[in-house]
Amino acid sequence: MPNQNGSVFGLTILSPIIDDERVTPSHDLQIRRYLATLPTGERSPFAIAPGTHLARLVVMDDVIYVGAPACEEHLKSKYLVFETNCDSDLPAYIAGLAEYVPQHLDAVWSHCVGYPGAADRAALIAYMQKCQIDTTFFFAAVNNKTVPEALRALQTQRAVTDFIVRHQGMAKTNPARLQAEFMRFAAELKAKPIPPAGAGRHDAETSRPIKTGGHNE
Repeated sequence: MPNQNGSVFGLTILSPIIDDERVTPSHDLQIRRYLATLPTGERSPFAIAPGTHLARLVVMDDVIYVGAPACEEHLKSKYLVFETNCDSDLPAYIAGLAEYVPQHLDAVWSHCVGYPGAADRAALIAYMQKCQIDTTFFFAAVNNKTVPEALRALQTQRAVTDFIVRHQGMAKTNPARLQAEFMRFAAELKAKPIPPAGAGRHDAETSRPIKTGGHNE
């Protein structure tokens, strides 16, 4: 069904950007400049706010004319496109953004027509619902896991892979030691905290980065 894939909610929002020739630089350019400065990794606003599997913000200038037999069409304004796969529906997710990163919402969407501001939670949710279109294509690789569950799975996958690499051949040469080391490994893995969203974590022995959750483009 549109907008829902298992427990993952797909949110697509198109907000018309203010067109005011008196403003320099233009509103769309101000959005582009701000988006270019957004931090990534653990400091990303979509890692700070809970429940984001991934998110994308882009400015759409116009639709592309692909040639005949298609009709040539044009947008009446430029649009801010916001796409995300998240753990909750629109009201809950937008409320979370307004609670954790209101400054980023205001800095971006204040250049859009009719934006009420993050302080008025009810008006903000109503505005986003008005700008929402159905999502039928999902980017998330899982459809029934929350962000913390996905982060834990990625952490476990990498740790198990590295354990196997380090202990290749031991099942034949020293199975008792392999069993003991695996039991210790499993206990240590279980005790590890879930990686924070957006983290680029490194295994102490392999020094390979692990990219997890909260991604924004």
